[in-house]
Amino acid sequence: MSKILIIDDEVQIRKLLARMMELEGYEVCQAGDCKSAMKQLELQAPDVVLCDVFLPDGNGVDLVLSLKKASPHAEVILLTAHGNIPDGVQAIKNGAFDYITKGDDNNKIIPLISRAVEKARMNVRLEKLEKKVGQMYSFDSILGESKALQEAVLLAKKVSVTDVPVLLTGETGTGKEVFAQAIHYNSKRSKQSFVAVNCSSFSKELLESEMFGHKAGSFTGALKDKKGLFEEADNGTIFLDEIGEMAFELQAKLLRILETGEYIKIGDTKPTRVNVRVIAATNRNLPEEIAAGRFREDLFYRLSVFQVLLPPLRERTGDIKILAEAFVRSFSEKLSRPQREMSAGFLAALNQQVWKGNIRELRNVIERSLIVCDGECLDVSDLPLEIQNSHYEHSDEAAPGSFELSTMERRHIVRVLEFTKGNKTEAARLLKIGLTTLYRKIEEYKLS
Repeated sequence: MSKILIIDDEVQIRKLLARMMELEGYEVCQAGDCKSAMKQLELQAPDVVLCDVFLPDGNGVDLVLSLKKASPHAEVILLTAHGNIPDGVQAIKNGAFDYITKGDDNNKIIPLISRAVEKARMNVRLEKLEKKVGQMYSFDSILGESKALQEAVLLAKKVSVTDVPVLLTGETGTGKEVFAQAIHYNSKRSKQSFVAVNCSSFSKELLESEMFGHKAGSFTGALKDKKGLFEEADNGTIFLDEIGEMAFELQAKLLRILETGEYIKIGDTKPTRVNVRVIAATNRNLPEEIAAGRFREDLFYRLSVFQVLLPPLRERTGDIKILAEAFVRSFSEKLSRPQREMSAGFLAALNQQVWKGNIRELRNVIERSLIVCDGECLDVSDLPLEIQNSHYEHSDEAAPGSFELSTMERRHIVRVLEFTKGNKTEAARLLKIGLTTLYRKIEEYKLS
């Protein structure tokens, strides 16, 4: 049941308004002055406050500021016997939902209260959503206890409260976008847009249009003006993933934004100004790219004001169990399956893996294992075949059927295919068998 606080020094008016609200199904509390109103606000946490402008110990227009500060989600409606435009304007500026005149606007009160209650409920939902998003993208959501990871988190926390550009470096799959989101949502720009773009996903021409926008008629197919991602991210943060893949010609345009906050859209003649924080990420060695003439040195120094190196999973093996448990919980819920434990063998196999794809690869392996698992516990047999083979090769544990000739043959074919990176013609040559025979073996051993 929604709750209404009525503030008026005239007892009869308070009783009349309270009776009207109660007949509409609202719970009502009352106060006769500013001081008691603030106490009621704290005790009752109303959704809507109906407040007189002239009170014994203050003015309702000024009281709005205190009410909204103490209870931001509550909506305040001011009532006055003698309305005037300046008071009404100031009331709205102070955060009032509306400002109406007593008597003349009595027929408006009930529908107005209804709209204010709905707005207050929406405020609460939005507050909960913002809190949930904040928790989802907080630094606490970055899992791991290794020293290398904690050092990276500490650096990211320190830079998040500033506005300087950040360059995230590290191998593919180490969680650079997760770090970028944590930096944004823990910055003063957290309530503004976070826009992510993968620079390797577009051609030079398309990336320029996506990032900076264009004017209608600037090229074939440009039928109307288009806002670029920098404009969408104005006052917020833009995350440029795989920055090392950006075309050399576009790097000059990005440099200008970092230096002046301005750029020119395709087909435009005047600059567009934006206030955007840039977080960039790369798995390339940018100094080597500079030496090779593929990356601008001046852009590198502008982007790398603050660098954070994200460690690969092989340097934080102690975190594999923590990450795996989190992925099991997450995917069990997503796949609507009971949460399963992980056997000692399963965990041992995960710890033995090199994880060239890092956290992303581990995440995919856990999801696949949960899908194929038929038992009550995740076991080695639920892992991809190449991880199973690697596990049995590096442990004293005998694989099921490991003494059978077919098992040895199958394992050898898998090893050769891994060596040739899936090139079946080369694998057949190394195995000294015909290509047709190799395809038959692949089908027989279900290696495709």
